Amino acid sequence: MMNFVRTDGRAFDQLREVKITPGYLPYAEGSVLIEMGQTRIVCSASIEDRVPPFLRNSGQGWITAEYSMLPRATQQRKPREIGRGPSGRTHEIQRLIGRSLRAAAEMKLLGERTITLDCDVLQADGGTRTAAITGSYVAFVLAINRLVKAGKISRSIITNEVAAISVGIVDNTPLLDLKYDEDSKADVDMNIVCTGDGRFIEVQGTAEREPFSPEQMASLLALARQGIGSLVATQRAAIAGG
Repeated sequence: MMNFVRTDGRAFDQLREVKITPGYLPYAEGSVLIEMGQTRIVCSASIEDRVPPFLRNSGQGWITAEYSMLPRATQQRKPREIGRGPSGRTHEIQRLIGRSLRAAAEMKLLGERTITLDCDVLQADGGTRTAAITGSYVAFVLAINRLVKAGKISRSIITNEVAAISVGIVDNTPLLDLKYDEDSKADVDMNIVCTGDGRFIEVQGTAEREPFSPEQMASLLALARQGIGSLVATQRAAIAGG
C-alpha cells in the first residue's frame, strides 16, 4: 500500500515544507504569510471596538473570517467575487475559519470587540482552507498579545492552539497534506481541524467514489493528528519570533 509514489517525492506521512512568517503586513494587529509547499496565503487579524447587533450590550466579543483567492492564484484565472458576493465554497470556508478560532477563545474576556481574520490566497496548490486556519491562528495570537500588552484586556482569551490539515486516500494509499494533483484524484478527501492537545474541532470527510471503511477512517485521523502536531510546533516558533 505504501509503494505509491507522490509527484513531489514525499513519504505518505510527510508534510510539505511549511514556513510561517509573522508580521507580514505592517498595519494589521496580527499577520503572517503561511507557505505550505506552493500554497501561499496571507492571514491577518484586525480588531475593531464593535460587535454584530446580536451581541450588543452582551459584554462578549466575536471572531469572524473572510477568505478570498487572487484571480491568478490558480492555473486558470478565477474571477473576483466582487458585486455578486462570495460563492458557496467561499462562504463555507469563511464560516469554517471563524468556527475553528472561536472554539479556542473565551469571548467574554475579549469584551465587545470583533476580530476579523482575512485570508487571501496568493497561490493555491491544495489545502488552502486548512492552511488558512493554521495561519489565522498565529495572526490571531499575535493580535491578542498586542491587546494584552496594551492593557486593553486583562489576560489572553486563547484557551488552546488550533491547526488544520488535509488527508486523503489516493490509489488506496492514505496520504497526509494533499497538494492539488493528489486532491483532484483522491478517492477520499478530508479536512481536519484539531486543538494543540489533539482534540477535534471539525472533521470534513467525503468519499468521492467508493465508501471508506472504519479502519481507513482511523488511519486518516492518525495521519492528521501527526501532521497537526508538527504544524503546532511551527506555529509556536512563529509566535515566539513574532
